[in-house]
Amino acid sequence: MMNKNAKALQQYKKVGKESGAAFASPHRLIQMLFEGALEKISVARGHMERGEIAAKGQNIGWAISIVEGLRTSLDKNSGGEIAANLDALYEYVERRLTESNLENNIEYLDEATRLLRTVKSAWDEISDQVGNIPSTVHDHSIVSATVS
Repeated sequence: MMNKNAKALQQYKKVGKESGAAFASPHRLIQMLFEGALEKISVARGHMERGEIAAKGQNIGWAISIVEGLRTSLDKNSGGEIAANLDALYEYVERRLTESNLENNIEYLDEATRLLRTVKSAWDEISDQVGNIPSTVHDHSIVSATVS
């Protein structure tokens, strides 16, 4: 059973994440989704190594839900080939996570992690570029157009 201090810390972290999400730009929200998916995969990996089946499955399920959130945030109408490629990649990552859960295969988790880190890295670079746009041009609708 979790002691009071651990529960309080867990609640504090949850409130901190929720507050961060409430004030985040659309671009930062996508970054947070990547971070959350990668964190859940990492935790699932630890549970898999220790043979903790239920916790492993729960964390992989959360990671799949987060990746699905990334998929649904794609604007397939105006995103063109990039959005179509990302959609296919996210679908593949979801499948690998599912297979990893079913087969207890750490290599599949590692593959999903590598793929998501690659896309996150590119997304982070966009953040740097958006931050360098002069304030007269900086418009959140530019970011929203890529996220919606």
